[in-house]
Formats: sequence, structure tokens, C-alpha cells
Amino acid sequence: MKLSELAKKINPSPTLALNEKANILKKEGKKVIHLGGGEPKEKSPQAAIEKAKELLDSGFIRYTPTGGTVELKNAIQSFTKKFYGIDVSAKNIIVSSGAKQSIMDAFYAILNPNDEVIYPTPFWVSYPDMVELAGGKSVIIQVDKSTLVPTLDQFASRITSKTKIILLNSPNNPSGVIYSKELIKSLVEICEEKEIYLIMDDIYRELVFDGNLSPNAFDFTTKEIDNSYIIIINGVSKQFSMTGFRIGWAVGNKDVISAMNRIQGHQTSCPSAISQVATIGAIESGENEAKNLKFNLEKKKNILVQLLNEIPNIHFVEPQGTFYCFVDFSYYEKSSHKLAEYFIDKVEVITIPGKDFGMEGFLRISFCGEESELREGLSRIKSALRNY
Repeated sequence: MKLSELAKKINPSPTLALNEKANILKKEGKKVIHLGGGEPKEKSPQAAIEKAKELLDSGFIRYTPTGGTVELKNAIQSFTKKFYGIDVSAKNIIVSSGAKQSIMDAFYAILNPNDEVIYPTPFWVSYPDMVELAGGKSVIIQVDKSTLVPTLDQFASRITSKTKIILLNSPNNPSGVIYSKELIKSLVEICEEKEIYLIMDDIYRELVFDGNLSPNAFDFTTKEIDNSYIIIINGVSKQFSMTGFRIGWAVGNKDVISAMNRIQGHQTSCPSAISQVATIGAIESGENEAKNLKFNLEKKKNILVQLLNEIPNIHFVEPQGTFYCFVDFSYYEKSSHKLAEYFIDKVEVITIPGKDFGMEGFLRISFCGEESELREGLSRIKSALRNY
């Protein structure tokens, strides 16, 4: 069959592919431990469920405005004021079918063919293909393996006349690293001076540990939001354990949000009405469940760190947030895909190869599942490495 050149370039999502493989193996009766997951085990907030039920019971589930309902935008305005300290209007907000769509809409709204997007390794696996889909070009910064943190000089040296976006994910998937206040402040200043968009993928921003806090880019701007080049991406998937509801949003200047809204209207028409009302419930009344999720994740993070420290010849940066750890196994095997396949075949443990995040020799290990599975999975990995 004839396919477009673009379609041929786009790779399947490796994380979703491994999720599917885990499901297949479990159906075959295998005792698979999935340490590659990207969604918490905790239930969604009860208030979200009740809101969704109310709308379902009414029998009137209809289209909503393309960029989200007035009621949800009001809730996001309150969320933005609480967590970012800024007042925004409905014109500064677009609600999408997941944070991924918000990022994609922003790419479509900003990028012309071969415009450049700068972002560091390790990066979320979808970024390169999303940039490609929008016709852009990825300019990737290779970080120091010992810190997993980019430097300001690395960004500054990669900026060209084609640079339109700097993209940051902090806390970072897959490393759990939080970028410093100094780095974010300097990047805000550079972006505003050079009229480059700074997209902050903040989907994990509230899932932080040990008193850490991911810097707020809006703290470092002197501009009003409608003159700002900062775009904040967030949503309910991670903080509220609502991955299946597929609701994310972007906050930015009204011109870019308006462009994103026009684009989204031809993609999905609007986000799910049911998911939007559930999101209102989570934002307004899901704080206790969100705190409980964060508490449980920090507990499991500490267990993971303890268990990893018992495995010889591996290296990692202790996660400051998210529910991932990016572990350097290159002493044992340079090919992350080969090692990940070995763990699946020999001990039925699923991890995510670091190559898909831009760094070979690493594996992403998730600690968002059951504590018992985390302990069993690390025990199997430790045992498998003895014979590797």
C-alpha cells in the first residue's frame, strides 16, 4: 500500500507498545511485573467519578465548545492562580484531549517547515515524532550522564534564527529530575529577548518529593501573559490519577491559544464532555486524593532507591519528582533494547529502553504500581544481572 513519506517516518510509541506486550503476556498466564507503566494505581478522585455519573445519568452528552467549557475554564483559572500565582482569562486557556494534544496544537500553531525545537535528553519518547508531525526539526541537547541536567550554555549555543520553541519537561520523564530555578529564569529571559516560545510541560509539576518544587516559569517574566512567550501545559492524568479521562490544557497568550483552538476544531471538535465535568470535580474536590497519591509515590520512591542501591555497577540520579527513575545499566549492556528484551524473556519484567528517551544504556523504571510488584521486579532484575 502507498503511504506518505511522513507516515513512514513516524515511529509507534514504545511505551504504549510495551503496555500492550505486558497485557498479552498476562493473558497468556505469565507472571509479568510491569515496571514500565506511566499511570498510578490509585483510583481517580471520587468527586470526578460522581460528576461524570451525573452527566451520564442526564442522558444529554453533547458537543462542548472546541477549547473547553466555560465551567472547566473557570476551574483551570482557579488552578492556575493557586499553583502558578497568576490571573488568566478564559481566552488564555485551551482544554484538549490530553496534554499531548495541547503540546501538538502548540507545535502546529507556532512551527513552519524546518523550524527548530530545542529540548534536552532524556526526553519524553513522543517529542521527536510530534515535532516531525508538525514539520519541525528537533535540536537535541545531550546531557551529562552523571547529572541528567542540561546547562544554560548548551541551550544558548544551539539557538539559531530557525529556533521557535524551547521545550522543557520538569519534573522530567523519564529521570524525575527537576530543573533549577536559575536555569528556568535564564531561559525565560532568553526566550523573551529573542521571541522564542518556552513550552513548559508541567504534567508532573505537583508530583514532587522531599520538599522539592519545580520552578514556575511565570515567576521570572516581567510581561503580562498576553505579551509572554511562556506556554504552560498541564492536566489531570498524573496528579489526579486520571489517565483514561484524557484531559489536558495549555495556558498562554491569547493569540497562540486562539490559533490552537482553530486547529483543534478540525482535529477532535472538542474534548469529551464527560471527561471535562470529571475534571472539574477533580480540580475542585480532589485535593485529598492527590495528596494521598503523592504520599504513596514518595514512599515507593524511597523503596526503589534502597533496592537499586543493592544492585552493583548501576548508576542513577535519585528522582525528585514524577514516578520514574532513569537507571544507567551500561556496565552490563550498552544496548538498552537488548537488555530490556532480556529482562522480559528471562525474568518477565518490563522496563522501557533508554534509547527511546535519547540515551543508550539506560532503562526507565516506574514506581507507580503496587509496592509488592516493585520489590519483586527489582529482585528479579538483580538476579538476572548476576548471570548476564
